[in-house]
Amino acid sequence: MFEKVSRSWEMVKASAAVLRSDKELMLFPILSGLATLVVLATFLVPALALRMFSGGFGIGAVIGGFAFYFCMYSVVIFFNCALVGAAMIRLDGGDPTLADGFAAARGRLGAIFGYAAIAATVGVLLQGMKNQENNFLVRLLGSGLGAAWTLAAFLVVPVLVSRDVGPIDALKDSLALLKRTWGENAVGQVGIGAAFGLLTTGAVLLSVGLVVLAAQASVVLAVAVGVICAVGVIVLGIYQAALTGIYSAVLYRYAVAHETPAAFQGTQLATVFAPKR
Repeated sequence: MFEKVSRSWEMVKASAAVLRSDKELMLFPILSGLATLVVLATFLVPALALRMFSGGFGIGAVIGGFAFYFCMYSVVIFFNCALVGAAMIRLDGGDPTLADGFAAARGRLGAIFGYAAIAATVGVLLQGMKNQENNFLVRLLGSGLGAAWTLAAFLVVPVLVSRDVGPIDALKDSLALLKRTWGENAVGQVGIGAAFGLLTTGAVLLSVGLVVLAAQASVVLAVAVGVICAVGVIVLGIYQAALTGIYSAVLYRYAVAHETPAAFQGTQLATVFAPKR
């Protein structure tokens, strides 16, 4: 297990190196975030106006929830495919542009929508289980299944980008790859999430302290400091999203090839693919 932890850490560092060399990759999570805000507003305003959820989780809420999940997943998966597509080009030694990433995603639109439908169905079912307020075991099962789904589906996007397969086959391939890389998959996801969770918590606490101190001088200064701190926290989230996407590309390459991309011979990425003694 220690070997898996060590290799996962090397993959995270290699992913960070890719992101440092192509900082424009962070634009994909930014655009994804803006697009999801548009989707959220599109569904939230009518839902509140029509009081869709006032009567509980009925058939209308289920249909609305599925449509919301489908649109959200379609947007997120599209931009993740664009990010991973660009990262794959970088791993091959190229110098990707935003257009290259979007071209990779557009070429897989059918599979993206198909997988979004699967993910939306799973999302609605899991959310329904987690909303069982009077049944702790069902809520606990829903949380466990949600974690398992996250692990099993982590490599779906790299599979969709790299292979001409449908959403079901992509999910099967992701699950098969999980069996080979379960340690690196789990450690990488949990490690990145935990690290940025701590950083974000620390940044938020520091921001609150700075805003309180600034407020002692003037309200205008407090607002300015608050805006700057909020931007900093958002940047952390964007960096995490980009790093996670690139990590999935690196992990996929490790799982299917165990070969160091030519452009990364002699770099820290080479240590990831080096045979362990």
